[in-house]
Amino acid sequence: MKRAVFPGSFDPLTLGHIDIIKRSLLLFDEIIIAIGVNADKKYMFSLEDRKKHIEDTFANESKIKVKTYTGLTVDFCKSENARFILRGLRNSSDFTYEQSIAQTNAMLADVESVFIMCSPKLSNISSSIVRDVIRNGGDYTKMVPRSVML
Repeated sequence: MKRAVFPGSFDPLTLGHIDIIKRSLLLFDEIIIAIGVNADKKYMFSLEDRKKHIEDTFANESKIKVKTYTGLTVDFCKSENARFILRGLRNSSDFTYEQSIAQTNAMLADVESVFIMCSPKLSNISSSIVRDVIRNGGDYTKMVPRSVML
């Protein structure tokens, strides 16, 4: 079985994330959307809300599981028998950042990183931009799935 882990904080889940996940379903038998927990990070949405947003969005997709984890992503991959880490790229800056992480992950474990380019119409969307729009009372509804809308 080709199982991939798509790690992130998903604070919040965006249409860019959904784009990557849906297009990746053609490549993998199962995708585990893995919400990383970092006790030092301040989140806008609670872990429970983020998990629910993702579960609601993919409720009708049997190939998708949603889990939470702490620690190294490669250790989570090992515990889930996943040989692939799925990552979305919006631009060359994302690639530069993700490349060193992928090389480190490959050195630590037998895990291959797979990169999917975000669709051009969604490449401007990031969770941090969405949070900023929400904080400032802007219309974020074109950047997130219905499950995230407050």
